Amino acid sequence: MALTDIVVRRAKPQDKPYRLADEKGMYLEITPTASKYWRWKYRFAGKEKRLALGVYPDVALAEAREARDAARKLLASGVDPSDARKAQKLSRTEHAENSFEAVAREWFAKYAPIWVASHSDKIIRRLERDIFPWVGGRPVAEVTAPVLLTSLRRIEARGAIETAHRALQNCGQIFRYAIATGRAERDPSADLRGALSPVIETHHASITDPKAIGDLLRAIEGYQGSLVTIEYYVTV
Repeated sequence: MALTDIVVRRAKPQDKPYRLADEKGMYLEITPTASKYWRWKYRFAGKEKRLALGVYPDVALAEAREARDAARKLLASGVDPSDARKAQKLSRTEHAENSFEAVAREWFAKYAPIWVASHSDKIIRRLERDIFPWVGGRPVAEVTAPVLLTSLRRIEARGAIETAHRALQNCGQIFRYAIATGRAERDPSADLRGALSPVIETHHASITDPKAIGDLLRAIEGYQGSLVTIEYYVTV
């Protein structure tokens, strides 16, 4: 006899674990601690196996049946539902480990120790604020040039043109690291050359008066300060 929601809800714990059978091999296992687990019993390659379908009440009776029916379809096609679940779990793990953010943080951890603190802080803040929210969860090998450009356009939209260019440069470094570690085959940031608005150069004030230039050169010539500074001006 099939289970009902009322029967499932009212099932009480006993001294030992026990089962309430549903249909097509599915049952509810109740433990002495009052936990309720959905299970499905099936046979594959001549062996009896069991598949976890969830925990009640997080997974309701109808949801457990849907999971069972999906597993039965796999079984009918010659696939072991348990193996299929393990493969999905492995795929999710690899997806997380190979996401753009995971690879970027690995790259950052490798090179941050050789950078000055102010430089590394700017890089990680730039990535966390402007790149990770949009492409961080994607597999690094699946981040395309248009997807990356969309994130960079958001930076441009607030007028931070130079920041957009620096973010593109950092992304290129991350993609090249991903290629070197076998998690990507190409660097899509290279396809964005010329796609961003150019950085407008800000020229600093310079001396144009010939007399003033002469005064400057004489001041430099007569400088008696740091030897390092003197050597710099001599070699420039």
